[in-house]
Amino acid sequence: MYKRVLLKLSGEVLSGEGARGFDSERTSFLIEELRPVIEKEIQLAIVIGAGNLIRGRELSNMRGSRADELGILGTIMNALYLKEALCVNGFETIAVSSIAGISSLVEHRYDTIEDALNEGKIVVFGGGTYLPFFTTDTAAAVRAVEIGADVLIKGTKVDGVYDKDPKTNEDATKIDRTTFSEAIEKGLGIMDIEAFSICQRYGLSVRVIDFFNKGNLFDAIIGGKTGTVVLPD
Repeated sequence: MYKRVLLKLSGEVLSGEGARGFDSERTSFLIEELRPVIEKEIQLAIVIGAGNLIRGRELSNMRGSRADELGILGTIMNALYLKEALCVNGFETIAVSSIAGISSLVEHRYDTIEDALNEGKIVVFGGGTYLPFFTTDTAAAVRAVEIGADVLIKGTKVDGVYDKDPKTNEDATKIDRTTFSEAIEKGLGIMDIEAFSICQRYGLSVRVIDFFNKGNLFDAIIGGKTGTVVLPD
């Protein structure tokens, strides 16, 4: 069983697949998925995307750096929303970022984050890497290494990694275990190259799960067979 986990989530967990904004039912589902994890005293940090609000790549009329800045701000909004939802439901939580002077945000300091995790608080990271041109996958890899996570769990819409897109290929085969090198060689598209490089360099395993399937997160954390495990070479 993993003791300290970095969970990477798309903003769509707050809105529903393909939707925008915030949906109370989806938020309730997220909270109930986290509840057994916290009750098991797993130390949990979360990196949240902004797909429910804005995606920089969709703003083709803007320079990439400016579009990414808007996406970064979107992740901060989601971090604040998620923090408040968790706190209202009885979970001690802090939202961390160093790029917005907002009272509800905690400055990104290693000692503060470490103390919060050791005290059983959930840590929600907003702002990605704080830099344009890097995805929240890369941010998740960086934050996982920073906090010394045992694993990076990526919550997606599919139940693991396949050799081809299962939505368009009926003969797609699920891969239970693979390595970063194999994933890159086969173009599996699990995470971007920057994120893979960080995980590989620091020996951090990644587990890809279908977060929208009830119970998958807890099963993955306690060592079940959910999803796909990507291992350093």
